[in-house]
Amino acid sequence: MTLSTAPVLVAGSGPSGLVAALTLLQNNVPVRIIEKESHHQIGQRGNGIWPRTSEVFHFLRVQEIHQRGTALFSVKEYKPGSLESVNSFVMFPPTDPTPSVPYSNPTILGQPALEGILRSHLEKYGCFVELGTELQSFEDDGDQVLAKLVKTKDGEEVSETFEASYVIGADGAKGITRKQLGLSFLGETRQDLVAVVGDICLENEGLDRNHWHMIGVGSGNRFMLRPTDEVGPDGFQFLLSSKDYDPKQLIADEKLMFKCMSELMGQQVNVRKIVVLSEFRPNIRMVDKFGLGRVFVAGDAAHVHSPTGGQGLNTSVQDALNLAWKLSLVYKGLSPVSLLDSYTSERLPVIAEMLNITTGLLNKLINETHSTQGGMAREQRMTMLGVNYRTSPIVIEGFTQADPVSAYGVLQEGVLVAGDRAPDAPGLVMDSSGGETETRLFDIFSAVRHTVLVFVPDAASSTDILEGLQRYPKDVIRPVIVLPQGSEVTAVAQGDVVADRQGHAYRAYLAVRGERKVVVVRPDGVAGAIVHGVEGLGKYFSKILV
Repeated sequence: MTLSTAPVLVAGSGPSGLVAALTLLQNNVPVRIIEKESHHQIGQRGNGIWPRTSEVFHFLRVQEIHQRGTALFSVKEYKPGSLESVNSFVMFPPTDPTPSVPYSNPTILGQPALEGILRSHLEKYGCFVELGTELQSFEDDGDQVLAKLVKTKDGEEVSETFEASYVIGADGAKGITRKQLGLSFLGETRQDLVAVVGDICLENEGLDRNHWHMIGVGSGNRFMLRPTDEVGPDGFQFLLSSKDYDPKQLIADEKLMFKCMSELMGQQVNVRKIVVLSEFRPNIRMVDKFGLGRVFVAGDAAHVHSPTGGQGLNTSVQDALNLAWKLSLVYKGLSPVSLLDSYTSERLPVIAEMLNITTGLLNKLINETHSTQGGMAREQRMTMLGVNYRTSPIVIEGFTQADPVSAYGVLQEGVLVAGDRAPDAPGLVMDSSGGETETRLFDIFSAVRHTVLVFVPDAASSTDILEGLQRYPKDVIRPVIVLPQGSEVTAVAQGDVVADRQGHAYRAYLAVRGERKVVVVRPDGVAGAIVHGVEGLGKYFSKILV
């Protein structure tokens, strides 16, 4: 396989496509991103952002998502056929941030807003989503991918053959990429929860705007409403499921849909505006591999599942970053093509576990006959902070013989193994031209490079490690010497030096004062290697770089 300087083609402009494109652009890889629809998608759709995904957006420096996200509402449950409240509960009890976990709670941000923010970051690189442009077919000859595109404008179709170095199919469950690759998409389509979903503007004094409202649960009918000012001051995202009406009927007949809503609420519904409607039924499927040759799939093109647990958008974003940092290195000729095989080996176990978890939550919700609380409660692993790649063929662990754990595990305090999420640590002091400045590890980590954290008693103890790192390209590796609490910051020529003034880094990384420990943090914020020194670093980078 030879190097190609042609752009990477990203088909699909949802969260996975946008994150893949942004990561590639930040790594100076040219990108063309297309979207078959003639307009950007509307509708809240996937709106939950879990802590691990918030960390991904931190590494990508997309801070507006943190600024605009809102807290998860409590749930208010009502008696069927009325607005008489019978229960109120918290789906995910909030927890305080810690030095190692700055994003400890989920936030809510509608998908149109999130995608708009991501597009604005692409546009800083001169990259714009091409609407009305569809990937119809492609041919991978081993050295490049010839993609047949069809652009629709003013009702006319214009065909184009585009030469791409690689193709990322983020074109959804019905897209062409997975189908043409011939990847399996095994699973099931559930018929036990068929519903109308969408966004509406609804006038009703009985519904406050600081709860997620659940009406009719346990009766075989469900009307769920989440207030969102992104839709309007009286806007709601909703799900409507009725044993008496077919969703297709409700979508086709607005009056019938309003009648169904009114029956479930026990009073007349005044729908001021319908923003978007669609039919929903859970599909639970996944691919057997995430790519073939120069063509890959991510997000819904690779896996679909129940929305219970709100993991879909989050897993899609994490697919995209996992693939894109590796593809960037391979594109530049810095990494072997075999590195791309780890995209499948790392993400496949995670997605398989995720499908099991979200299907279990769906079953609980459907089978709950008395209260939604049991079916709506969310456990700690939903944060995704415990998602890990411990079994990955490209991680190196030199300190611990770790017990096997689920790929979708729970974050364990006092445990850090190669393949785990790399913790944050604030209160680091760095020497700069203007004197000492304070920083944190998450502000040092980046989607464009590996960060090599070198825990040593003093800067002189890191000399052999810094010299060993000189054999690798400087723009993809950043050495950071981490000195223990009480140390003075002294500059070195071959890396950055920080003093762990508050001790958070040494605690989070289980480093011992007076001893040496080296942790390589990948561009996706995963501890790729935890080793003693030069030999361990050599083993790790032999798998990553040529």
